[in-house]
Amino acid sequence: MRVAVAEDSGIFRQALVTLLTTVGIEVVVSAGSGEELLAHVADDPPDVAIVDLHMPPTFTNEGVVAARRLLERHPGLGVLVLSAFNETPQAMELFRGRPRGVGYLLKDHVTDVENLRSALERVIRGEVVIDPDVVTRLVEARHREQELSRLSGREREVLELMAEGHSNAGIGRRLHLSARTVEDHVRAIFAKLKITTPGGPPGPQDSNKRVLAVLTWLRAAETR
Repeated sequence: MRVAVAEDSGIFRQALVTLLTTVGIEVVVSAGSGEELLAHVADDPPDVAIVDLHMPPTFTNEGVVAARRLLERHPGLGVLVLSAFNETPQAMELFRGRPRGVGYLLKDHVTDVENLRSALERVIRGEVVIDPDVVTRLVEARHREQELSRLSGREREVLELMAEGHSNAGIGRRLHLSARTVEDHVRAIFAKLKITTPGGPPGPQDSNKRVLAVLTWLRAAETR
């Protein structure tokens, strides 16, 4: 796995590079800004780029801008955006359209190297990764909406795990439900919320389609 890292804080960037290299991940670029990252990977893109949400010059959404440029210029490259805070509106810009191979994690969860490695591997495969804390905030916001009131308590739990990218089997293990019961809940959720899977060619995994479908519903809460 070849990784590029862009983060304005030299201390955090070096710690991240050290964390990655100690588990055998090759860091091919270490940049302090989005523009520097784009320049370094132009001729030899890595497998995945880790990008801070806030970088010079304005420290607003440079990470998202850099991520979208990377995806446009290098199809197949995975991008994982990091943030110190749960900043949903900026992060949701990543997921506009029909994204593939993008993720958003809070920095508090990056120190778990297995969690970080899993997220990187998933975006490389073309999946969509969303930090569980972000999902929780979005789902809680939508709990106040009338349409979510159509779901039972158990269906809400299943929806949240779906949005985190878990398979039916994974949901069943976490909630101690049979595969058939989870399938019934998933069908009920999509029927009640009138969610359809985005069109176009099949994604790398059915789980990715499920995340994208849930995102179409969660996106209404992005400005909260």
